[in-house]
Amino acid sequence: MGKGGMSQEGSGENGVEENLAAWLLGVNNLKIQPFHLPPLGPHDVRVKMKAVGICGSDVHFLKTLKLAHFVVKEPMVIGHECAGIVAEVGADVKHLVTGDRVALEPGISCRKCRQCKEGRYNLCSDMKFYATPPTHGSLANEVVHPADLCFKLPENVSFEEGALCEPLGVGVHACRRTNVGPETNVLVMGAGPIGLVTLMAARAFGAPRIVIVDVDDYRLSVAKDLGADEVVKVSLDIQDVDQDVTKIQKAMKAEVDVSFDCAGFEKTMSTALNASRPGGKVCLIGLGHIEMTVPLGPAAAREVDIIGVFRYKNTYPTSLEFIRSGKIDVKPLITHRFGFSQKEVEEAFEISARGGNAIKVMFNL
Repeated sequence: MGKGGMSQEGSGENGVEENLAAWLLGVNNLKIQPFHLPPLGPHDVRVKMKAVGICGSDVHFLKTLKLAHFVVKEPMVIGHECAGIVAEVGADVKHLVTGDRVALEPGISCRKCRQCKEGRYNLCSDMKFYATPPTHGSLANEVVHPADLCFKLPENVSFEEGALCEPLGVGVHACRRTNVGPETNVLVMGAGPIGLVTLMAARAFGAPRIVIVDVDDYRLSVAKDLGADEVVKVSLDIQDVDQDVTKIQKAMKAEVDVSFDCAGFEKTMSTALNASRPGGKVCLIGLGHIEMTVPLGPAAAREVDIIGVFRYKNTYPTSLEFIRSGKIDVKPLITHRFGFSQKEVEEAFEISARGGNAIKVMFNL
């Protein structure tokens, strides 16, 4: 499941339209080509894609063919933030029918290992995650996916909002890991897409005051529009940590209970550790640097807890409810929209890779 094969033909059998997907063939080389789906299993559904967002990991694979220890060694279908319409259901699927609108959770765990059995399936060592080699992704006309990882969209939730449940899930998971609530003052390091959804999630969980920092004025203005109480522009220079911490604490007007590092660099992590109060928490979400030198001694002396986050688990129902109820509005995150053609796919990834005023780039299929 979640895998298919490259076809050598341009048209389907018996005149049936061929399923097409965006294939990553090499560095800066994306091409729409046929994508053969696996047979529909009894617990699977076939889904027609309607909305697929571009994630930073997609761009990273396009530019370097690798991310952390994941390496693209053969052509791979890209994309994993997705929603669509159920086109066919397996024989044993009871909770979905043809025509249902669904958001797809893109990670398929083994369901048998210790992590899966303990409920931390996001840590499964045999995870098959869309568009993470060697598993194919979802920027395609259709995919086959386990039915229990497809979540019905409420009537007032669009396909685009359903696709954004994937990045929003990271923020929801991070807030759960750090027990964010009505008495938690939150600092968010980085106003990129993950920083912004973490801001939204923290507010939905009741955080009374949220300060977000970045080096970019435009992204800080977006964060302010999305509900940050204060924004702070910081520098890239590691020598400015103490100065930036003073600015952050002044903007918070209280102690920082939880800091979310959504960038993952030495500068951001050092700032988060120094800004958090004694007994506070720092949650590392971003992975800009796999290895970094940070002031652990002073943080340990103040009993600052460091908490890791990897993707998410059991977040889709909560994310959908936040969106349905209006507690979270993810629509402003979408800055660019494209159709599904060779030219548009290339342009969309180019815009996403440039950054600038592009927050979330979305395909409508």
